[in-house]
Amino acid sequence: MKERLEAAFPSLLEELTQLVAIPSVSSDPAHAADVERSAEHIRERFAALGLEAKVLRETAADGTEGKPALVAHTPHIEGAPTVLLYAHHDVQPVGELSRWSMDPYKAEVRGDRIYGRGSSDDGAGITVHLGSLSILGEDLPVNVVVFIEGEEEIGSPSFTAFLDAHKDELAADVIVVTDSSNWKVGEPAVTSTLRGNAIVTVDVTVADHAVHSGAFGGPLLDSVAISSMLIASLFDEKGDVAVPGLGGSDHADVDWPEEELRAAAGMVEGLQLAGSGDIAARMWTKPSISVIGFDARPVSNASNTIAPHTRFRLSMRTVPGVDPTEAQAKLVDYLLSHAPFGARVEVTAEDAGAGYQADMDSPVTKALHESLTEAWGVPSVNIGVGGSIPFISDFQRIFPNAQVVVTGVEDPLTNAHSEDESQSISDLKAAILAEALLLTRVASL
Repeated sequence: MKERLEAAFPSLLEELTQLVAIPSVSSDPAHAADVERSAEHIRERFAALGLEAKVLRETAADGTEGKPALVAHTPHIEGAPTVLLYAHHDVQPVGELSRWSMDPYKAEVRGDRIYGRGSSDDGAGITVHLGSLSILGEDLPVNVVVFIEGEEEIGSPSFTAFLDAHKDELAADVIVVTDSSNWKVGEPAVTSTLRGNAIVTVDVTVADHAVHSGAFGGPLLDSVAISSMLIASLFDEKGDVAVPGLGGSDHADVDWPEEELRAAAGMVEGLQLAGSGDIAARMWTKPSISVIGFDARPVSNASNTIAPHTRFRLSMRTVPGVDPTEAQAKLVDYLLSHAPFGARVEVTAEDAGAGYQADMDSPVTKALHESLTEAWGVPSVNIGVGGSIPFISDFQRIFPNAQVVVTGVEDPLTNAHSEDESQSISDLKAAILAEALLLTRVASL
């Protein structure tokens, strides 16, 4: 199998380059045609491997038309188990182009890494599926369903509708989600937990109109200052989230050296880490709150007036196993009960997505560990991931008898969602081999 991978890998790396070249930004209507082109491109690639492949879409519950998704089936093997391989073909916007060292849609290989938007998230995941099926060929011992959606980066709004509409053809005994991370470059991992996510929008009002800051400043605090106080109240003196009842654990299975975290995050010198407990636990098994949007007068338009109203949005990562809607309600209650100086605070609950806890004792999880260890040549580990993949709970709900495992190809240097996104080439090759090994092992479980 390794010999087949060596022979096929140059063309697979070229395939990843072609995926990077398609700006399939699902959040931008200007790129709608590119999302369509991306779906058709991967349909052609899987069809070329002999799969029955088609592009489908469904309408979300709110009436929004879903983005195109690929569904492909290998020739049926009677009596063999079925494995669903998941990935997504949409990508994040490039953000500030000036912060990239290259054209985001023209892949570049530098040493052991390939750079470009979607080179890892999740073009690498698609390439893993293409690669594992390519090197197994007619020796594939299981039935495979490939499901590659086109709206993961916007929260998969039509995901539930899609699963409901195509439940029969997506049904599987095992579901492999390839959209997570490894522990480090050269060190593979099984994702044991994912945090959930809960979003709220907060409106803070101190007056019914703007007034002169010299005439009224002092007894009347501006809404930006009040908002800042409210945000600061969300954290205790150590930097832990102060909202009660959110749960969490101070302990992780692995040690994340502080210097490696600082390098991966690009922290400025002298910045102290917030929170308590193991560093990995602070990102994997404890709640966190981030300000992801803040409406205020820009400095370029500054004027000596007291801002009467401020709006901001919070993203709270919830503890695995905690109901995100219940955690969101606790956050709402906290914000309403901690309004500084009696300001009017209004909170709107937005999206809430569930976290994930793997069944670490399942036969498929054990087979995945064996496959990762063999492919990389070093023992695989269990890691949590601070990010969220809420649709996994939909898989578990609609296919309750399927064993779900989550793995991936990213690493702490990937820079997913940011500038100069990249993928370790050696890890990509190992991930392809690991998935091929897993498919062979599933056949005998």
